[in-house]
Amino acid sequence: MKIGITLFDTDRALPPVTLAREIEARGFDSIFLPEHSHIPTSRRTRWPGARPGQDDPLPEYYSHLHDQMVALSMAGAVTERILLGTAVTLVPQHDPIWLAKQLASLDHLTGGRVVLGVGYGWNVEQGESHGVGFTQRRERTEDCINIMRALWRDEVASHQGQQLSLQPSWAYPKPAQPGGPPIIVGGMGPRTYDAIARYADGWMPITARGSLQGRIEPLQEAFTRHGRDPQSIRIFIMGAPEDPEKLASLAREGVEHACLTIWSEAHDEIMHKLDEFQRIAEQARALF
Repeated sequence: MKIGITLFDTDRALPPVTLAREIEARGFDSIFLPEHSHIPTSRRTRWPGARPGQDDPLPEYYSHLHDQMVALSMAGAVTERILLGTAVTLVPQHDPIWLAKQLASLDHLTGGRVVLGVGYGWNVEQGESHGVGFTQRRERTEDCINIMRALWRDEVASHQGQQLSLQPSWAYPKPAQPGGPPIIVGGMGPRTYDAIARYADGWMPITARGSLQGRIEPLQEAFTRHGRDPQSIRIFIMGAPEDPEKLASLAREGVEHACLTIWSEAHDEIMHKLDEFQRIAEQARALF
């Protein structure tokens, strides 16, 4: 199992170049960054991270994020080994043709180091700003992914979808990874598991648990229903447990990648957590 770092990469935190260098120097395997284009001031949509029964405010760092692709490009330019991941890209809020071009270019230029984490988007107002209705975002995501895969894979790409279509087109460069970066979908529940089994490579839960028993089985069943090998599911965990024994347990269960999360924007605290997580990762690797 590989161990990486995820954090809210804001204009107040360490610059992506510095951060990526520090992550690679400590032997981590990846950097995964989230995205939000903007945050509407309306609080019509409740923050999913709020405690049950509480109206906790949305943390300010959500509105201070760098552009995800720009930050990962800078990280890729100064590193040689670490994976460059998104956790997650809000795919339905993007033009899939441009997004496919950005991801293909990044993967091509970095020698195949990109992983696309996919999210549907939880903020209703934010999606509406992009012209995406909340109830249509899942179908739009599937169309976007099918368009991107066609552009990455085919010399002449086309797609006819429920909401979006692509007329026969040429698009280069192709990604370094055949067929394009792995597509790992976040979220939970039957609809999400069915979607992963239809068009994705794996699952990206947020969990600090030391075991996926009872959670992975429904996804395996969905893969079987769709004629896919359940052993092929690629699992990338965000917010992984900060405990070597739990990380080792996840590795034994077949988790491919676990990312430890840094929540601070303070430079000194980020460096402190990187050092702490380096020790945890080394201890966990000794137990795999």
